[in-house]
Amino acid sequence: MAIAYIGLGSNLGDRFTYLQTALHKLSRLPHTAVVAVSRVYETPPLGVVHQPAFLNAVAKLQTTLAPADLLEHLKAIERQLGRPKHYARWSARIIDLDILLYDDLVMQLTYLTIPHPELTRRKFAMQPLLDLADPIHPLLQQPISNLLEHTEDTSNVTALRQMLQL
Repeated sequence: MAIAYIGLGSNLGDRFTYLQTALHKLSRLPHTAVVAVSRVYETPPLGVVHQPAFLNAVAKLQTTLAPADLLEHLKAIERQLGRPKHYARWSARIIDLDILLYDDLVMQLTYLTIPHPELTRRKFAMQPLLDLADPIHPLLQQPISNLLEHTEDTSNVTALRQMLQL
């Protein structure tokens, strides 16, 4: 089984409920188990800054799904929760599910890049990932903790007391 880390984010509506519902749906994916989930963090938006703050978390999955199949399932969950199929980059969203890492795989397709190309520039992804593990970035060959320490992202990432439930 592969280990995949999935970033979850929401900044519209009942953000926590959207994260919780997405986590529940992740736990029901075929040939997949959610084995851990990070704390929930509140973070300011990047890109288009005039929108609500995000709630972010990371889930650790064990799966036999191939990366492309996993991505297809993630996009289906996003649509089930009300995210449109086409949307503007950096826009506000009900739910966002991203494959951050998939084992030590490095791949670049037109529709999927692993590791996530923005991972090292996003405290809101690295900080919750570190709640679960400190994996080595397969391209940069450095632990995520070191990459977080040296990121140019200066945004404030605040852990909430409220936790997602598996």
